[in-house]
Amino acid sequence: MTTRKSALLTAGLTALLAGCARPPAAPPPSSAYRIYVTNEASGDMSVIDSATMNVMATVPLGKRPRGIHASPDGKTIYVALSGSPIAGPGVDESTLPPPDKSADGIGVFDVKQNKLVRVMHSGSDPENFDISKDGKRLYVSNEDVAGISVVDLETEKVIATLQTGEEPEGVRISPDGKWVFVTSEEAGTIAVVDTTTNKVVDTFKVGRRPRSIAFLPDSAMAWVNAENDGTVVLVDAVKHKIVDSVQLGERGVVKPMAVLLSPDAKTLYVSSGRGKRVFVVDAANRKVEASVEVGQRPWGIALSPDGKTLFSANGPSNDLSVVDLAARTVSRKVKLTGSPWGVITLEQ
Repeated sequence: MTTRKSALLTAGLTALLAGCARPPAAPPPSSAYRIYVTNEASGDMSVIDSATMNVMATVPLGKRPRGIHASPDGKTIYVALSGSPIAGPGVDESTLPPPDKSADGIGVFDVKQNKLVRVMHSGSDPENFDISKDGKRLYVSNEDVAGISVVDLETEKVIATLQTGEEPEGVRISPDGKWVFVTSEEAGTIAVVDTTTNKVVDTFKVGRRPRSIAFLPDSAMAWVNAENDGTVVLVDAVKHKIVDSVQLGERGVVKPMAVLLSPDAKTLYVSSGRGKRVFVVDAANRKVEASVEVGQRPWGIALSPDGKTLFSANGPSNDLSVVDLAARTVSRKVKLTGSPWGVITLEQ
């Protein structure tokens, strides 16, 4: 009897434990994302794994890759390519080699295949661009012809060309999709393009050598850099006038370049070129909160998907700075080659 009872008890416990057993928990979703950096001088793009901060691949693209943006679905990365020789402001163009116009275009990079699949025509000497929210159009700054090209991404053809001012660079579509702002470095202006008609409807002054634009989420205001003034300016995006300006440092020493808003639009981040720093600006109070020295001539900047880390592409020092925004310190530098210019992050 004792043996039989023990066997029954053991069987019962086994059944009970089996009924209570749970399948093994699924592994937590990976928080890893990738960082993509264009290298202007070497003509390629570095692909970095955020989990290890190691360079996974260096992908050839073409001549002078600069502006970089992902498609809304994250499957494609577009990169501005240019056959015009590298030259700083004020350089005598007659001393430069002739431009290679066959190299001009927008490179189409397939994220899954991790390679360049083709180059689209997009007008002369493309430097930067923006993509419509529906992923159907590109608006591309054509630096050497003082205008922009509008590219239909279904046909991959230029459907309009507009004059926007000498040395256009920064291009940004308002969050509501109604307007495209285009900077003119030479004129110190913003050209306003109506996306319905593809026509320039206004031009207004913002300061000396504007290069970058960051709209507030409601499209009512936008931040613009003024490189040669050492400032960033807040503009009324409806009335097309300056509302306020924030002095970042001494003119000619601090040279604001890229402007980038935090996901909640409460903080503005500004790279400063020869100033070697990224500035942190309280966007509501319009005051500088801090600055972080990141490297030689920081240009393109990007945030991690969670907004906790900032990446700075530093051209002459050939590296990418990883900035811990809570500590406001550089936590790591990733060595690159070929003069890093633009940077984006993309979840996998």
